[in-house]
Amino acid sequence: MDGGSGLNILYVDSLDTMRIPWSELCPVSSPFHGVISRMQAYPLRQIDMPIMFGDHANFSLEVLTFEVVDFLESYYAILGWPCYAKFVAIPNYTYLKLKMSGPNGIITIGSTFLHAYTCDHEHY
Repeated sequence: MDGGSGLNILYVDSLDTMRIPWSELCPVSSPFHGVISRMQAYPLRQIDMPIMFGDHANFSLEVLTFEVVDFLESYYAILGWPCYAKFVAIPNYTYLKLKMSGPNGIITIGSTFLHAYTCDHEHY
């Protein structure tokens, strides 16, 4: 979760893990700033992907546009404010929770501090 980011980012390793062929990606030529300190970066491609939060009884499904990048990172993807706006979701960074409305109540997505620490520690 990155509420300061104006992009949804998908790392190329995640794309390969999901076995999504490069033929499904669209070319892009616009750089972006802020992901790498003091440098502009160019995404490799873009992809529109259906994203679902929740379970079969209570879910929310939207199509999000991701910038595919080839950076070394400890995450699979980063969800920025375009995701939050589309899902009308509210992030809580203190508790590592993301909440949104579903057809049968509130959907809560969360993680643990231990999982976040482990991801960061393995990468760095």
